[in-house]
Amino acid sequence: MSNQENSLNRQLKLIHVVVLGLAYMSPFAVFDTFGIVSDITSGHVPIAYLIVFTAILFTALSYGKMVKIYPVSGSVYTYTQRIINKNLGFLAGWITFLAYLALPMINALLARIYLSAGIPAVPGWVWIVLLLLIITLVNLIGAKVTASVNLILVVFQFLTGIIFIVLTIRSITVENQSPLFTFNTLISESLEINSLFAGASLLALAFIGFDAITTLSEETINPKKTIPRGIILVAVIGGVFFFTVTYFMQTLFPDVSVFNNIEGASPEIAAIIGGNLFLALFTAGALTSVFASGLAAQTSASRLLYAMGRDNVLPQKFFGYLHPKTKTPVFNILLIAVLGLSSIFITLETATSLINFGAFFAFSIVNICVIVNFVKNDNEKKFRSVLTNIVFPSLGLGFVIYLWVSLNWYAIAFGLCWIILGVVYLFVLTRGFQQDPPQVNFDELEG
Repeated sequence: MSNQENSLNRQLKLIHVVVLGLAYMSPFAVFDTFGIVSDITSGHVPIAYLIVFTAILFTALSYGKMVKIYPVSGSVYTYTQRIINKNLGFLAGWITFLAYLALPMINALLARIYLSAGIPAVPGWVWIVLLLLIITLVNLIGAKVTASVNLILVVFQFLTGIIFIVLTIRSITVENQSPLFTFNTLISESLEINSLFAGASLLALAFIGFDAITTLSEETINPKKTIPRGIILVAVIGGVFFFTVTYFMQTLFPDVSVFNNIEGASPEIAAIIGGNLFLALFTAGALTSVFASGLAAQTSASRLLYAMGRDNVLPQKFFGYLHPKTKTPVFNILLIAVLGLSSIFITLETATSLINFGAFFAFSIVNICVIVNFVKNDNEKKFRSVLTNIVFPSLGLGFVIYLWVSLNWYAIAFGLCWIILGVVYLFVLTRGFQQDPPQVNFDELEG
């Protein structure tokens, strides 16, 4: 079978790409982290988001540059393989998959937490199995259907967020009769730089999602134009939403120590500003976020595995297979669902650690790819080119390295074990590194 025949359907437009990116990012994550980060930063969550958004934007620009050169589904795997080294490219895909695999686990765990709290009589594992079953069935139908479902879910999340903002504003101006805009919400005497960056390092995870849409390049119409736009739009929309929501939350509650549970500060705020009726709506929004993010994560992970399978880096008959009718990598989708069942046995902290390691590696290597590609191929070292191809990715890389330093020992230890496993597999695949790993003909895929 030729590469052209064994290819994904180009059917996604900008709206589909943006929606899948936002769903993967999970806008409602802003509520899950508010109490913890507000405590760490002494009430400066909005400015922490502003810092991390500025830093993440540099990495988003790097992804945009790479997808213009290689508009295929392999994402960081393809970029590294083509620009730096074929063996390192395999390891990039191997490590990045760790993050894509862990996000469905996290969403399954969150579904269990939310639903078990509301319906404690049902065993927690039932909710995990049910979530994975539903997102798998939707993904098997096709990427466009997945995007359409996520459009509804993302719109619901943003509408709930907007209602949250309106009710918070009412509480600030009407009930508390306080000024709506105050500089102290951003910067006050209690601000400490170290704690601010510690909080920012946690919030960086909220932006994971803009990079995942690069795995949809082969299913996107005019990917060299659409995907870079989608990347920036997802990062900007997420950044504006996160900043706005936390600004008004922090204005209303500058000190989160007043809450019974800092980790559950947002539901308490929802009950305070809107009563039990809005709390029910807010809980529905949280569950919607879990479902949408899990759906998008499974889509991205299956496409990354497909790219590696098509290249025969992973067994082609399984990982490189597409259903002849739906043009979806059905075996990959089913495999990710089965692996996701491991969330029955692991903790939320463990799954988060896996995402941290895989995502930060991907962010680092993409920034390096931009720099290496520029040094190799750009003969005209003009100021603007140096700025966008050396300075910007270097800033993005520097921030990601800081995030690496902040990882806990478990994430680093598990990540290193995963790398060693990948090296062993690559050693066998290339017969002791005497051969290059297989790769697909890129020219046949571009379109």
